[in-house]
Parts: sequence; structure tokens; C-alpha cells
Amino acid sequence: MAQHLRQVETVLDDFLGQHAPPGSAWATPAELNHAMRYAVLDGGKRLRPLLVLAAYEAVSGLTASGADAAPMRAACAVELIHAYSLVHDDMPCMDNDVLRRGKPTVHVKFGQAGALLAGDALQTLAFEVLTPLDGSVDPAVQARLCGILARASGRVGMAGGQAIDLSSVGQSLSEDGLRHMHQLKTGALLQASVMMGTVCGPAPAKALHALEAFGQAIGLAFQVVDDVLDVTADSATLGKTAGKDADNDKPTYVALMGLERSRAYAATLARQAHAALQGSGLPDTSALAALAEMVVHRAH
Repeated sequence: MAQHLRQVETVLDDFLGQHAPPGSAWATPAELNHAMRYAVLDGGKRLRPLLVLAAYEAVSGLTASGADAAPMRAACAVELIHAYSLVHDDMPCMDNDVLRRGKPTVHVKFGQAGALLAGDALQTLAFEVLTPLDGSVDPAVQARLCGILARASGRVGMAGGQAIDLSSVGQSLSEDGLRHMHQLKTGALLQASVMMGTVCGPAPAKALHALEAFGQAIGLAFQVVDDVLDVTADSATLGKTAGKDADNDKPTYVALMGLERSRAYAATLARQAHAALQGSGLPDTSALAALAEMVVHRAH
């Protein structure tokens, strides 16, 4: 994973470099480019890119390498979408947060208009990354990757989950309702990360279904643990404002179940994730298993 992290950072830095698009004499405006780089680089666990690469290696038996290869492009694209979502979610019209990854949020640093544009540009850059014109990624693979990422990011995924979250402030959701919200808001992009890795493989049908179940389990587990950390960790550890959900009267697993039941539920989801891997029929899923453990036992 350490090697993959270094590769992802290097390739993200390259994609976010100030350069003119093919066929254009215009470079990215300096302030916009600065805001985009600030939002993405020098922080973050890179869980989503690691899931893409681990899933690819599990189904293909190959090592993901090369900046222009489909797995690395998919890994960077999903991280760009994640980064854009954080930029927009932190804005005053949404969660109104001032701290992210241990530093001031993008709208604090660059203003609201700058943050809005940076998020927009990161979102579209993700799809630029997935659709190279040099033939390095098969067009059919490009289309499948774009479809998975678009659906996970939009109204039936992350954006839809955020809409439910905003409309649920001060309300009590049932366990089913809370699960649905988090499967969209957080889980969809994590599950998509796994599935994008399988597209680059590609995966046998049995493995595909198993990895889909794995992605769903860890996607929900991530949010359950996030809810737990919001009340048990401090802002310095989290790199973002602690206690924000309770202060804003948002529905969370801790509010619904209590702290110990929430922890137990996260452990149950982890067991489901491992069971899915064991049933995949794939010879080596150790990297995915390690990432599942990281999700459940992380400290921030």
C-alpha cells in the first residue's frame, strides 16, 4: 500500500499541474489551480484509490503500475470526485465547516466563489482523467468507468445522500432510513471504487458479486466508524471539527444506537466484508482485507 500511495500522490500531482489542455493555448488560471491542488494534495487517507488498485490486483493477479494505465487513472479519478465533494460539503451553504485534513477549508482559504469553482473543476477533471485521447485506456473501459463514477456521485449516490442529510437535520430517522442515507452519501463512492477496480481487471461473475457485497459493507462501515469518531476523537486527531454532527442535530448511528451498539455494528459489517472476500473465489484478497480492517479500526 505504501508504494501505491506514493504512486497515487505523484500522479495526482501531475494531473493537477498547471498545463494547457490538448489543442489549447490556455493554461488553468493560477488561483483556480492553486485552490484545486490545495483541496487534493498534502492530506487524506487515499482509501478510495487504494480500493481501486487493490480490487484490480485481486481480480487480475497483476500489479497496478503506470500513470496512464486504467487502474491508476480510475484511482485518481475517484479521489478527485471525493475531494470535490469535501470542498462543496464544507461550504457555508452546506455543512459550514472551517477545518479539513488539519488545515483551513478551501472556502476559508480561497473564498466561497473560489471553492465553488475549484470543486466544479475537480469534478470535471475526474472525467478528463478517465477519458485519455492517447489510446492508453480502451474506449469500452472508459465508458464503464465513467458510468460507475457518475452514478455513484450523482442523485442516486453521493449527491442524493447529501440531499437527504441536509433535509434530515433535527429529525429522527429509522435505522433503515439512516442506512439508506449513508449508503448513498458515503457508501456509494467507496463501493464504486471497488467496482472500478474490477472493470480494469476484469472480474469473473462470481468475484464481481462478492466484491460488490464487500464494497457495500465497508462503505457503510466507514460511515458508522465516522459517526463514532465524531464523538470520541478531538479535532486535532480527526483533522476536521469534532462533535459537528451533534452540534448540528444531524441523524447519526451514535444518536440512533448509542456508542457501543454502533461499534458492534461496525464490527459486524467488517465480518460481512471479510466473508464476501472469502466467497469471491479469488486467490489473493489480502490487500482488500487489510483495507477493510483500516476502515473499521482507523483513529481518524
